[in-house]
Amino acid sequence: MTEAHPAYDERPRRRGRKVLIGLLVLLLILVGLVVVADRIAAGVAEDAIADQVRQELTQQDASAQPPKVEVGGFPFLTQVLDGRYERITIRLRDVQGTVEGNSVNLPELDVDARGVTASLDTIRSGQGDVVAERVDGTGTVSYDSLAAFLDRPGLKLAEKDGKLAVTAPVDILGQKLTVTGNAEVSVSEQGKVALRFSDLDAEGLPNVPMARVLLNNYARSISIDVPLPDLPFQLTVREVRPLPEGLAVTADARDVPISSVG
Repeated sequence: MTEAHPAYDERPRRRGRKVLIGLLVLLLILVGLVVVADRIAAGVAEDAIADQVRQELTQQDASAQPPKVEVGGFPFLTQVLDGRYERITIRLRDVQGTVEGNSVNLPELDVDARGVTASLDTIRSGQGDVVAERVDGTGTVSYDSLAAFLDRPGLKLAEKDGKLAVTAPVDILGQKLTVTGNAEVSVSEQGKVALRFSDLDAEGLPNVPMARVLLNNYARSISIDVPLPDLPFQLTVREVRPLPEGLAVTADARDVPISSVG
């Protein structure tokens, strides 16, 4: 009589599966702890950078809402060991500065630093420089701030069909008229916003040469270079263009000290 034997023993296999599942759960827990530690370390760095930005704004007699900083790239801790950080983004809102006695408002200013180097020794000792290969900045300047520099009662600036449009009350040959027109906007060699008004017109303008001369003189009087407040991280303005929400400003800088300690 042949004795029947089971085809396989299920207990060792079940025990092996339990061990494997346990190892997988432990691995997931460890990975989760590493990710949490990595994000905590990144958060500490972001808070430190935000504090440095606040200090720099204070030194420039400027103010803003609390900066929001994000250190890009994952994992963060390997970037610390390498001494090189992929990207650091700084977002500023409601930046208020003063230039030549006039208040300048930048509702938005975003700064993007790439290729940031800071050795581990610098972080440990607090001695050394933190430098970014390239820093790009984008922001907007309120039209009210620009109009204040022109110092003409009732003058208003706005975007219209992609151009900077002006509307202002004027008195020409004893008549109160409303001037309208556009301005060419560019960046001067000194990094100022250059406003050049031309082809202004006014409904009801007297049809005499002197009226046109006075209107042209008014256009020249409001065609000025408007200075901007010092931007953080040595940013230099490269381009300006009108948008509905304000004058968009694009700036950049190379080999910029993000912070110098020690």
